[in-house]
Amino acid sequence: MLAMHSMKYANEINLQLESTLQELPMWEVQIELHCPGGDLITLFGQEPLLPGIILNRKQCFVGMLSRQKFFEHMSRPYSFGLFSQRPIENLYNLLQPDLFILAGEITVVEATQKALQRSFHLVYEPIVVATKSGKYGLLDFHQLLLAYSQIYALTLTHLQVVEEQSQIAKAGFQDLQHNYSRLVQNEKMAALGQLVAGIAHEINNPVNFVAGNLVHAIDYTRNLLELINLYRQHYPAPDQQIKTKISEIELDYVTADFPNLLTSMKLGCDRIEQIVQSLRNFSRLDEAEKKTVDIHEGIDSTLLILRSRFKEEFHGIRISVIKEYGNIPEIECYAGLLNQVFMNILANAIDALQESIIKNQELHRQNSRLLTKPVIQIQTELTHDAQVNIRIVDNGVGIPEDIQKYLFNPFFTTKPVGKGTGLGLSISYQIVVEKHGGQLQCLSTVGKGTEFIIQIPMRLS
Repeated sequence: MLAMHSMKYANEINLQLESTLQELPMWEVQIELHCPGGDLITLFGQEPLLPGIILNRKQCFVGMLSRQKFFEHMSRPYSFGLFSQRPIENLYNLLQPDLFILAGEITVVEATQKALQRSFHLVYEPIVVATKSGKYGLLDFHQLLLAYSQIYALTLTHLQVVEEQSQIAKAGFQDLQHNYSRLVQNEKMAALGQLVAGIAHEINNPVNFVAGNLVHAIDYTRNLLELINLYRQHYPAPDQQIKTKISEIELDYVTADFPNLLTSMKLGCDRIEQIVQSLRNFSRLDEAEKKTVDIHEGIDSTLLILRSRFKEEFHGIRISVIKEYGNIPEIECYAGLLNQVFMNILANAIDALQESIIKNQELHRQNSRLLTKPVIQIQTELTHDAQVNIRIVDNGVGIPEDIQKYLFNPFFTTKPVGKGTGLGLSISYQIVVEKHGGQLQCLSTVGKGTEFIIQIPMRLS
């Protein structure tokens, strides 16, 4: 058994933009499968930060057992007695944990992207790193995020130097921008992954418990109320004490309202489950990156996530949404990335309409004519050449013609300092055009509104 002590944190290492996994601190705690399970408890006790242990058979790599999975199983009744004295192989064969193995030569940025695409219940599991020499080490997922954050800060510093000095070659600058775009996407995926994992663990299980028991509660209530009705039919003249209690609790009202109360509770549980499912559909973290999906599900999930902004009254006015969906079969696309495009465009439309509302109030104070009610229209259609058109139209302030040609440039924004990164539309353009082989256009007239047209093929080439 070999343990690596005095571990450094990834943010204490001098990393570069193209640093690889083998530069990060890793654990190399190993144990043979024939050893008793109690030895694992000893090793985990000696190293409180140890994320997992490498399992060998005759000094050859077999697999890995994480701290979380091990203690999760050993905390169950009888597990300690069954496996503490028996070979570790018995426990390993029972659990059959999923392995996530990456080559040591892969960059930190690419490794983070791959790690975040794991299922939400595996996203915090340690990563097995294989080197060219045939050795294996364990990388804590949090160490990977620390390294990623250091590279993120380093990229920002480089970008600032590029903007201030303007002496870097054009090709190198484009590579740097591309790297930053990937980092931004990884950051968003990390945030979504934590959000989905938290909701799934903290909300979904208790809601399922309540929803499952509500079915029985409704059934029991119906039976009890039927029994009470039978008593009232066959014993129409109850004792005075019973009459008094019936009057106190307003039995007729309770009989009529109690089923409605339980039905409302069931609707509330269904609503929470719908929100959780919409978040999963939006992030697509637990599914393959490219797959066949219903494009309307992605739009609806995005609208649900932005629902709080639509419900918000801005100067006493709410934004309306009109959906006109065409008959479109499931299409092949990168669903998570495409949902990000919807999010960017819809969020920009909401900002534009809020600005329109402010100008509306100013015109009203000046006794000028009022602008129309703020509306976002979403239209979808399938063309004769198997192209899917998605139109997102708002009746906001519009975009001046002289700046429309800069909309999809990286770091270009018309928003005030601190309110926009200038990356939303450039990333959206990259996703639609480069990733899907489609087109992204903007048509706008000042004072009338803006229309974004997304066109993608039904099948990716």
